Amino acid sequence: MQIPYELILGWRYTRAGRATRRNGFISFISGVSMLGIALGVAALIIVLSVMNGFQKEVRDRMLGVVSHIEIFAPNGAALPDVTLTLREARANPQVIGAAPFIGTQALLARGEDMKGTIVRGIDPEREPEVTDLAVTLKNGALARLVAGEFGIVLGADLARAMGVREGDKVTLVAPSGQVTPAGVVPRLKQMTVVGTFDSGHYEYDAGLVMMHVDDAAKIFRLEGPTGIRLKIRDLHQAREVAGQLARSLSGDLLIRDWTRQNRNWFAAVQLEKRMMFIILTLIVAVAAFNLVSTLVMTVTDKRADIAILRTLGASPQSIMGVFMVQGAMVGVIGTLAGLLLGLGVAFNIDVIVPALERLFHASFLPQDIYLISRMPSDPQSSDIVPIAIISLVLAFVATIYPSWRASRVNPAEALRYE
Repeated sequence: MQIPYELILGWRYTRAGRATRRNGFISFISGVSMLGIALGVAALIIVLSVMNGFQKEVRDRMLGVVSHIEIFAPNGAALPDVTLTLREARANPQVIGAAPFIGTQALLARGEDMKGTIVRGIDPEREPEVTDLAVTLKNGALARLVAGEFGIVLGADLARAMGVREGDKVTLVAPSGQVTPAGVVPRLKQMTVVGTFDSGHYEYDAGLVMMHVDDAAKIFRLEGPTGIRLKIRDLHQAREVAGQLARSLSGDLLIRDWTRQNRNWFAAVQLEKRMMFIILTLIVAVAAFNLVSTLVMTVTDKRADIAILRTLGASPQSIMGVFMVQGAMVGVIGTLAGLLLGLGVAFNIDVIVPALERLFHASFLPQDIYLISRMPSDPQSSDIVPIAIISLVLAFVATIYPSWRASRVNPAEALRYE
């Protein structure tokens, strides 16, 4: 099988050809274009992989603390019939775990320190059915939550901020006070710290406390649990399952899935990801359109070669094909190099970033700001394939005009001064 001469000449021009000063400069510009495409593609892959990893890491840690779906009564009131709601929720084939809870807010005080907290009253026996964190704490801190003893489990960061350890006493201040002849007096209850938890998610480690659901009902003067937390088979089906439950459950109940609990955060990450894709694609576009100047200079330098090929019978389409092959080669090599570099960094970022942090004595991800302390990465084909296609298309489009100019060279004019 004979290789078309367009491919042979295009590849030869890409490699450099004659060792002249001008040709060397053209080869240098071609290499810069190739390097620019590679760096742009690599940057896109690395940034989007880190953003995917960041979103997945935060989501997984978040779902270790929160449930897939919550069913609760309006205005923080107790559920009218907890047993009936539990039975109806479990009737859905997607539901694999259910546990009652009380959710409210309060102040936690110890000496001069006072912190606002999210209070979650739980059933220690059923809680492992709905959260991964409760599974790890089942035989530890949760086992020490006994009804009537008023024990409390604190997030690790909250405990450090207040300077408390297991066995210390803290005071829980309920938001609604008690009316007395002297006015409204806040309700206070001394609690015993029976343990701490570390979910890896700073927002919950610094603001969540757990206690027995019966103790929470007494402190906040509720007749029972204010809601039910559910775990389903596929967390990505949470919104659909929530819609099914809204139609099947009895009573005036509110239903919220995990995607709605942190909707603003996930929406912000998706918007940021789209904007970064657009911005970094412009880098690839600039590098790709550097090919225009490279090919224009190549056409100018090869005018005599073009004229000779035309006199030997080469058609304008063949001449155009030679220079399109040259530009396409630069685009393909640059894209492949960028894919290899980007994927190499993305799959080893957990090694590269700690090394850079030790080298520069800096922390790139402060945990209290970014919720996690290590750089995650999750390369996805849904990002990588479009990046490669866009890079190749831009490189191909950039070759069209210079190649068309080459096909329009007049042999007589080109050979006049040769």
